[in-house]
Amino acid sequence: MSRSLLVKVTCGTDDPERANQGFTVAATAVGAGVEVSLWGTGDAVLLLTRTGLADLGLEFATPLTELVPLLLEGGRVTACSQCVERRGVADDLLPGVRIAGAAAFVEEALADGVQALVY
Repeated sequence: MSRSLLVKVTCGTDDPERANQGFTVAATAVGAGVEVSLWGTGDAVLLLTRTGLADLGLEFATPLTELVPLLLEGGRVTACSQCVERRGVADDLLPGVRIAGAAAFVEEALADGVQALVY
């Protein structure tokens, strides 16, 4: 049985190192051929917008402008529905980012063979 990875990023520019770590781990797993689902919640949804996708300014870190396209191409990227609505960014999400809620997250997290990580 192969395992898949579910990564939930809960922060944005308020904690750039932790946010970048989540995106880096997810993109690395995609590169290794792992089935990956990345969820952006809280301010992380802002990093999944056309206007918010930016270099977090971390020395030695791969910028989000390189990581997110890898995730969109090789994995699944989801923005929390409530978080998107609170921030009013539904129309600004990057193409390919889906919007879903807690029920979809729980379903993914409880699927057989899933390893979930939260950043």
